[in-house]
Amino acid sequence: MPARSPDSIGCRNTSFRLAAHPASEQIAASIGTVGDALDNALMESTIGLYKTELIKPQRPWKALGDVELATAEWVDWYNHRRLHSEIGHVPPAEYEAVYYQQQPNPQVTATI
Repeated sequence: MPARSPDSIGCRNTSFRLAAHPASEQIAASIGTVGDALDNALMESTIGLYKTELIKPQRPWKALGDVELATAEWVDWYNHRRLHSEIGHVPPAEYEAVYYQQQPNPQVTATI
């Protein structure tokens, strides 16, 4: 039997613990199948933008607090002022507000 590298054993154990914890808390984990990269595509894209637009241009960072504050400011800018071509060149917050304004009002019903 070939020897396993410590890295591959650690990854397997970490993956097992990662999957077991949400299950023990009765949480449905959002984990795709092996080789299915589509689940993370949106997050990977956003993280790439975050690194390109904020982290890399301003390095070296002096302190963690500086990164945290800049991240909060970037997230606010990204959601409220950055124009997104895929949604008609408007910020996501504006697009979402318009979307919900166009939805019919939900009817409240009571069952006795």
